[in-house]
Amino acid sequence: MKFDDYQKKALSTLLPSGNNLPYVALGLANEAGEVAGKIKKWIRDNNGDMQKLDKAAITDELGDTLWYIALMAHLLGINLADVAQANVDKLSSRLERGRLAGSGDTR
Repeated sequence: MKFDDYQKKALSTLLPSGNNLPYVALGLANEAGEVAGKIKKWIRDNNGDMQKLDKAAITDELGDTLWYIALMAHLLGINLADVAQANVDKLSSRLERGRLAGSGDTR
């Protein structure tokens, strides 16, 4: 599926009450936290054993996170495909310049 197609389909499931930036931003943070929580519990309960990682549950939470990302991009007037392309371009530039490691947004 293409990012723009996903974004359109995700928008078709948006309830009117969810059509505001603060709501979407909080939803995104919540869903990202749920992904992190599943990893935390996997480390705690299974000592990081890859055989015991619940990939289906994490996939579900990643999907919810992607939904909120698609909505936030829409509310900001940005195509999801443009977000993906800009990120790949940024990372490729860092790789070419030997700047993948380190910190800072403008490295």
